[in-house]
Amino acid sequence: MRKIVSLLITLALFGLVIGCGQGKPAASGAGTNDGSATENTLEKARKQGFINVGFANEKPYAYATPDGKLTGEAVEVARKIFRNLGIKEMNGVLTEFGSLIPGLKAKRFDVITAGMFINPERAKEVGFANPEYSIGEAIAVKKGNPLNLHSYEDIAKNKDAKVAVMVGAIEQEYLKKSGVPDQQIVTVPDQPSAISALQSDRVQAVTMTGPSLQAVLDSAKDDTLERVADFKQPVIDGRSVRGYGAAAFRKEDKEIREAYNAELQKLKESGELLKLLEPFGFTKDELPGDMTAEQLSQ
Repeated sequence: MRKIVSLLITLALFGLVIGCGQGKPAASGAGTNDGSATENTLEKARKQGFINVGFANEKPYAYATPDGKLTGEAVEVARKIFRNLGIKEMNGVLTEFGSLIPGLKAKRFDVITAGMFINPERAKEVGFANPEYSIGEAIAVKKGNPLNLHSYEDIAKNKDAKVAVMVGAIEQEYLKKSGVPDQQIVTVPDQPSAISALQSDRVQAVTMTGPSLQAVLDSAKDDTLERVADFKQPVIDGRSVRGYGAAAFRKEDKEIREAYNAELQKLKESGELLKLLEPFGFTKDELPGDMTAEQLSQ
């Protein structure tokens, strides 16, 4: 009997030793196998070789070509920067503009961009990189600018001037606040419809942001139309409407945001940023200058 009890005690003690021995490697392995406990978004993207980016589906910022290639101002700038950061592939996803910030927060995307202006309200939800472009409003008219339109106020003063603007576009609000009456504002469903209205003399002007207007004019290839070069930017509620667009990250992802800013600064200083922007209707007038995300977020 004593031998049996002694054997049971020995087995129990042996099992306890084995159990402790197995527990220690499991605990240490959980923290060291994949580094997930300390790995930030930049390190993870470099390790896996790709990064997930959400883009708003809007020319000239991000769009798919007829053969399915993803391109646009924001796409090419992001692609260049991430490659410079050692991230080989960019998994770009086109989505609705309103889905960008929720998708970023839900970790569907690691970064979002394309036509997103930096403002204090958005800066409460995301961490913006420094701007990669600045955008003002623009108008197109018939060649020679027969009604001499150089501002929204000029449109307001001329009862014969009607202006086309896309449904839901911010320009509609800008026009009204600049004194343009409703009967002079013609809403259209999309950019081609706006150009068509100008070509058919249903309106005497078309308005949208500068690069968007330039892109649609380039596509139209109509030498009877022209962009007004000396257009005066509207001032709404005491502030210029000129906006600055940038990529945005989750607030906690400071490492990748700072790295992105460093590479963006190199592109600005080398002149390569302008070269990336130019194919999409941007000019040196759309460069962001020395404006920072911090300044625009206040």
